[in-house]
Amino acid sequence: MKPLIIPFFLRNRGCPHRCVFCNERIISGNAEAITKAGLRETVRATIAASRKSGPVEIAFYGGSFTGMAREEQMELLRMAGELIGEGSVHFIRVSTRPDDIEGAWLDTLKNRGVRAVEIGAQSMDDGVLRESARGHTAEDVREAVGILKEKGFETGIHLMAGLPGDSREKFETSVADVIRTGPDTVRIHPVLVFRDTELARLYERGVFRPLTLEEAVSWCKVALARFTGAHIPVIRLGLQSTGEMERAGGILAGPWHPAFRSLVEADLFRDMALELIAKAGGIDSGQEFHVAPADLSNFIGMGSKNLAFLEARFGSRPVTAKTDPSLPRGALVLRDGAREYRTSIAEVSLV
Repeated sequence: MKPLIIPFFLRNRGCPHRCVFCNERIISGNAEAITKAGLRETVRATIAASRKSGPVEIAFYGGSFTGMAREEQMELLRMAGELIGEGSVHFIRVSTRPDDIEGAWLDTLKNRGVRAVEIGAQSMDDGVLRESARGHTAEDVREAVGILKEKGFETGIHLMAGLPGDSREKFETSVADVIRTGPDTVRIHPVLVFRDTELARLYERGVFRPLTLEEAVSWCKVALARFTGAHIPVIRLGLQSTGEMERAGGILAGPWHPAFRSLVEADLFRDMALELIAKAGGIDSGQEFHVAPADLSNFIGMGSKNLAFLEARFGSRPVTAKTDPSLPRGALVLRDGAREYRTSIAEVSLV
């Protein structure tokens, strides 16, 4: 069962330097200092508003948790630990840099309730990492994940698409490298150009060009299909919207969309539909697509874009889709009388 993750942002605490793309004030919104009372009230309110019934995790994001002073780490763990002791929270999740992993200290974190550690890799290409001023290598990521898995932590990796020096080939190679590394989860988002960053200066000088929205969707749909096929859940696609992002001038350029994952999944379902139509030898009025209830909007596409595309491509014949609760998420079935054609996000031949 998916946990209810309640995020608290540390705003660069523990980070040894600033990456070219980083503006934590915009990414995390107007995050205030974490206090015992504030943490407790946020957890209470989030649980009350949530419909989830699974485990609850407090997550410390936005900085390099294990890079902070030990006293700072312990204070945050004590705050969260009180709620674990009361039973309202079950585990703690932290994000950190791959070069801030120390085996002996991980034992302390685990004893204090930390179950999951997410690694900010961003890329597995050393050239891209250098151009992005990350200050670590791809090998640091592999070693960090290996140590975390050996210690029994759930591991996550964060990737970014379209960093300086990146290309579609390099990004897909990073995806393959991450799959070989074997994390438990992945987060992906395309690079955005935030104000007051080195990337903003590179963009304004014409040195850096961000991905278009179409390019970002195309890159990320391949990543989602590959990770799904490897049974590695992509727990977030795109950045979560904040007030600072929506404010004029916060994002200077880049493929920003508040429902980025929906765009990616809709593109995949369009590809899946094309594949099944080809297998069926065309489309006629007697055929119906079937999807899991939660995937119907992905099949239809925003503004019915997928339906319009398919109908225009196949002679304006109506394309119909029905929900089937027996189907898993990410599956698509085309039924034509006694015949049935199936595919899924993990199996689709990408176009």
